[in-house]
Amino acid sequence: YNEYKSYLSKMLDRNDGMVFSSDWIDKVHVNHPAVEYYANLYKTRRAIKKAEQAGWLVKALTVIDLTTLAGDDTNSNVKRLCEYAKYPVSAKIQEQLGFEKLTVGAVCVYPNMIENAVAALKKNGCNIPVASVAAGFPEGQTPLETRIREVELAVAAGAGEIDIVINRTLVLEGRWEELYDEVKQLREACGKAHLKTIIATGHLGNYENVYRYIKYC
Repeated sequence: YNEYKSYLSKMLDRNDGMVFSSDWIDKVHVNHPAVEYYANLYKTRRAIKKAEQAGWLVKALTVIDLTTLAGDDTNSNVKRLCEYAKYPVSAKIQEQLGFEKLTVGAVCVYPNMIENAVAALKKNGCNIPVASVAAGFPEGQTPLETRIREVELAVAAGAGEIDIVINRTLVLEGRWEELYDEVKQLREACGKAHLKTIIATGHLGNYENVYRYIKYC
């Protein structure tokens, strides 16, 4: 577990980014039958079993964003979520598995609940980061200036991770350099906070667009 946390820490080091290049996507070919075959295969096979399966489930737990994004969120709901984030597995089960102090990777809330989440986690005596959706979540259909400001406010409120959605119109119309520039500006607005882009695969039209999107985001 400690080795995994060390690996994860290195994996989360800040990415310096790259200069835009259309060469990344000029020639894109996706083998559709192969993608669908393996996707269906994964649903029927379980290659990891017994003790190894328990270990991987624990690892998965440590990178989960425990999330509440409900329209009726309240401060009490967020407090309960933060308490669960610190103790997602009972002490007895942790002892049986040979782990100590397992927590989730982050608590994810709407921007107006960030300060409540930060305060609740601090009161619980844990340093689990707070993540927040931003940039016009869930559709990204607001002006770029508005999305950038939303990110800045979320970081100022205490979010250590920003989960953005993109303007999917840019993907569907093949405006890849504009997409790159938007994501770059949103990332700059994050400052020291980590940035993640949400891949809405079902809204990108085809597998080729999914591949291109991943390259640029």
